[in-house]
Amino acid sequence: MKEETMPRGPVTRRTFLGRTAATAGVLAASGLERVMGQPQAGGDPDDRQRIERAIPAAAPAAPLRPRKLLIFDLNVNYGGHASIPTANTAFTLMGKKTGAFETVVSRDPAVFEPASLRQFDAVFFNNTVGNCFEDPALRQSLIEFVYSGGGLMGVHGTSVAFTKWPGAIEDWPEFGIMLGARGANHKANNEHVFIKLDDPTHPVNQVFGGQDFDYRDEFFRVHEPYSRHRVRVLMSIDTARTDMQQQPSYGAVVRADDDYALAWVRQYGRGRVFYCTIAHHPSVFWDPRMLRFYLAATQFALGDLPAPTTPSAKLTPAVRAQERLGWRLNLVAAEPGESTFFETVDKASRLGMLYVGGSNRQKISRDIPKKFHDRLTAEEMQQIRLKLDAASVRLLTYHVDAMPSDSAGQLKIVEFARKMGIEAVVAPGTRIAPEGKLPQIVSLDEAARAQGIHSLLDETRRYEQGPVIFCVESGDDELERTIEAFDKAVAKPT
Repeated sequence: MKEETMPRGPVTRRTFLGRTAATAGVLAASGLERVMGQPQAGGDPDDRQRIERAIPAAAPAAPLRPRKLLIFDLNVNYGGHASIPTANTAFTLMGKKTGAFETVVSRDPAVFEPASLRQFDAVFFNNTVGNCFEDPALRQSLIEFVYSGGGLMGVHGTSVAFTKWPGAIEDWPEFGIMLGARGANHKANNEHVFIKLDDPTHPVNQVFGGQDFDYRDEFFRVHEPYSRHRVRVLMSIDTARTDMQQQPSYGAVVRADDDYALAWVRQYGRGRVFYCTIAHHPSVFWDPRMLRFYLAATQFALGDLPAPTTPSAKLTPAVRAQERLGWRLNLVAAEPGESTFFETVDKASRLGMLYVGGSNRQKISRDIPKKFHDRLTAEEMQQIRLKLDAASVRLLTYHVDAMPSDSAGQLKIVEFARKMGIEAVVAPGTRIAPEGKLPQIVSLDEAARAQGIHSLLDETRRYEQGPVIFCVESGDDELERTIEAFDKAVAKPT
């Protein structure tokens, strides 16, 4: 990615409107001028024809409801990739032709105001390089949107969005954590790479038919926080077949672990996240195969294409079986008053578990002695999000002693659960799902074990429809044996 500069400084909500007039001249000169917030008709007429010919006739999934995708393409202190208007056109036409979604294209940071953002199902950061906006309220709005169940997509330069450019100096670490990686080092912009499908049967990868392939583009070598313990890798560079000595090189292009992921999905809270580096050249967006790939990714982010997100490093036979069944094994504190929430998270991580539950009787941690309740500050909730991500564990359930009798108090708890990505609030005689279908909750307590884990799971298979959360207590003397028995039973051939 060659560094270019534009006559724009860091953009905030307060400064954006004052710069619009000056920016318009730059946009016109680059061929990107349009009304803010309106879909771009765009680009070269020949390119548009190529896109129209390449767009698939139908989407891989039927939309559950009308969907709306926000495409945000602001670059700060960088001239922007030539593929940006092509991608805008391709996604707009693809959504319209297939009926899968409607697009709104914007570079106005004000579109991330909560009242504006809630009209969308997903946000696509289209090759956004530099510090897109610095307003803490807008950043918090984006985090809450994703964590509570919205979709986030990024391509190529998005891996250095919310950094100070040039230099990619980190300015918002949580965005990189949410996306799954940072970095933009690369070789030539027409590097020839053999691509390995790491997850050939994944729904987003279906277009490739399980076949590896080769491609030419500018392929970023990303760095931390990238980890297969955090993301589900869809494709990567096949280092055995690719000439890894191709020149030139821009920045550090060698990873010690020889792991060069090119595309992945992940879950951040309840949010669905997708990233792919293959998006440097405009031609990517009139390649029929890549358009079908991006259409599937978009439907995943929007919430219409179910697809697993368990990190690649945690895919055991038992976990794969749970993905097929829609089951999760969830660790909850036996005595919430005796152990902190972070201790429960640490224990789940040590045991290789993927999910935990919280309680309003539980302190957050030794350093945050406050109870886990809806009066936590934004900073405290951020610390919880980062702790969960570092442990590669998701928060599924939230236990309260009793639901408030008044509607305002109930709504407060539900809103807290939504912000924390919680799927089910559990109180004596009451369960509430902040969004979506209420999962069935089954306790793997002593009584359940007496019935026999195999017997219990067979019964659940027969009678339960939809997601199921199996809860096991952290203080159980039989905890490790219960987990082992559960894994063996769930992974058995059926």
